[in-house]
Amino acid sequence: MTLKEVKPGGSVTVTRLTGEGALKRRIMDMGITKGVTILVRKVAPLGDPIEVNVRGYELSLRKSEAENIVVEA
Repeated sequence: MTLKEVKPGGSVTVTRLTGEGALKRRIMDMGITKGVTILVRKVAPLGDPIEVNVRGYELSLRKSEAENIVVEA
């Protein structure tokens, strides 16, 4: 399952990052790495962006970025 599919209020653990080059580096620079826990706070009415809590701070991600983050419940 990807982060894009998680419902608001769901807490998941990152298992893998897909994507290549600059996109993958950008996601890692935001603090999203393998093994980190992510809480999905809100999803915008049209689905984009997704607001998450990771490592104690709020972060907004595009759906296109969230689909590159493989998670497990």
